[in-house]
Amino acid sequence: MITEKPITIEDIRADLIQLGLKPGMTLLVHSSLKSVGGWIVGGAEAVIMAIEDVLGAEGTLVMPTHSADLTDPSTWKNPPADPKWWQLIRDSMPPFDKDFTVSSYVGKIPEVFRRQTGVLRSGHPHVSFAARGPHAEWITGSHPLSYSLGEESPLAKLYDLGAYVLMLGTGYENNTSFHLSEYRADWEGKKKETIYAPTRREGNRSIWEEFEDVNFTSDDFEQIGIEYERNYPDGYIRGNVQNSRCVLAPQRLMVDYAVKWMETNRKS
Repeated sequence: MITEKPITIEDIRADLIQLGLKPGMTLLVHSSLKSVGGWIVGGAEAVIMAIEDVLGAEGTLVMPTHSADLTDPSTWKNPPADPKWWQLIRDSMPPFDKDFTVSSYVGKIPEVFRRQTGVLRSGHPHVSFAARGPHAEWITGSHPLSYSLGEESPLAKLYDLGAYVLMLGTGYENNTSFHLSEYRADWEGKKKETIYAPTRREGNRSIWEEFEDVNFTSDDFEQIGIEYERNYPDGYIRGNVQNSRCVLAPQRLMVDYAVKWMETNRKS
């Protein structure tokens, strides 16, 4: 018998309002369903509905729906793939499909969100984003292969819209907006890389496309977040959504700070 009080959409909604969410916001959410804790009536769907209730019809909700499994097996490390299977894996891997490809390493909430009626997903095979609301089509409509988190990406469009970022039970290491800073900053060790992804299928074989990107990394994102909060005490709000420790912050301020931080502190 379950004796604890269930967590409802209304409970989550009230906490989000207390945290600072407002109607009409454009909001990028990074999330951990497990962090909310307890028994959530409706699970991930309830969390999504609560956020959408607060944002209202004029708000736009965005989440990462990345598919890192569609990378070249020669780059795999945890665990690595035996080189003798690399070509077999390349030939057999299903290509990216906006409607079909499952998101990975971003949690359950974004995977449920991307399947909601009215949600649009950008077309990048590795780092797509899903969005629902008045700005969804503009945010997701064009997402070039090369420089995937840079000036033509959904992240840059969110910056232009003055979006906010909600880290719902996640840390700054998951704050993808800092990747936009990597493109804008001139940091030591920055270089171009050649990336590959399966983008279509011909017969029994997947076709891989080659494109360029920068060698982005999230290894120092947590430190950037710590120092951002120290330098901008009014640039974020901390609070709880049930058991989930959360941060709400303006994306533009975080991105601009991270550009300066990387140029000063990153060493090759």
